[in-house]
Amino acid sequence: MAKAQIRTARTDEKRDYKTIEVAPLTPVLGAEVEGLDLTQPLSDAQLMEVKQAFADHSVLVFRDQEISREDHKRFAGYFGTLHTHPYHKKDAKPGHAGEESDPNILPIIADQNSRYVAGEGWHADVTCDEEPPFGSMLYITETPEIGCGGDTCFISAYEAYETLSPAMKAFLEGLDAVHDGAKPYSGSYGIAAPEGGWPKTKHPVITRHPETGRKLLYVNRGFTTHIDGLAKAESDALLEMLWRHLEVNPVFQCRVRWTPNTLTFWDNRCVQHHAVWDYYPHSRRGERVSIVGGRPSR
Repeated sequence: MAKAQIRTARTDEKRDYKTIEVAPLTPVLGAEVEGLDLTQPLSDAQLMEVKQAFADHSVLVFRDQEISREDHKRFAGYFGTLHTHPYHKKDAKPGHAGEESDPNILPIIADQNSRYVAGEGWHADVTCDEEPPFGSMLYITETPEIGCGGDTCFISAYEAYETLSPAMKAFLEGLDAVHDGAKPYSGSYGIAAPEGGWPKTKHPVITRHPETGRKLLYVNRGFTTHIDGLAKAESDALLEMLWRHLEVNPVFQCRVRWTPNTLTFWDNRCVQHHAVWDYYPHSRRGERVSIVGGRPSR
């Protein structure tokens, strides 16, 4: 673990943490955090430093945390109101038979009987909602029996925006894109829509993070269907270019290798992720709690 005094991922400013230790995963994105026991309430000083590390690194990894559901929800609750996934509008969540239902908990389970794994493919969580989650906390308790596999990859939408040309930034600035829950949930997973249908909404293509003030590219392959006001051929070509720009540059990325009892907290406003399903027919099991974060804005 790195010393407490570190250089942040995106600035020359140094952080001198007093209550936690923070070790960046890459110069651009992600950090591992030590010094917290998430079975216990956080002090004001601890919470302040976790929030600072989150703003600096966007993806935080907390290892060796044997937490309960209530511990998980308490930690998430420090950051806002807990999100209810659209799956909970249905009587049963496909693929999670026998799991005790909690509207704030989304089981993330894949085994030899799974037809798909949640989160495979680049996306940000539930951007079809009018107010998508600002952050998600995934707690993995069981990793594949073979001892490896099931990593989650993350990309920085800040870096993707900042490496666009000035002309492309100017073109995208006033555009909105449609995000539709039917695309992944029915189109990819084959899940029947709940009464009233899946959420569907428009968000700006370029948004500004409400806390850091940085601009970012806010379209994702998982939920975005088209850009408002463009012909279908124009929209399809532009989105494919933007998705590839986000997804193929390893400089934008970090990768989290899961070990049992690891919790990873990511900023869903400026980060996309991809769950790697390379462990079939073995199993991976965990639960996700997300936090509501307000509408994306320019």
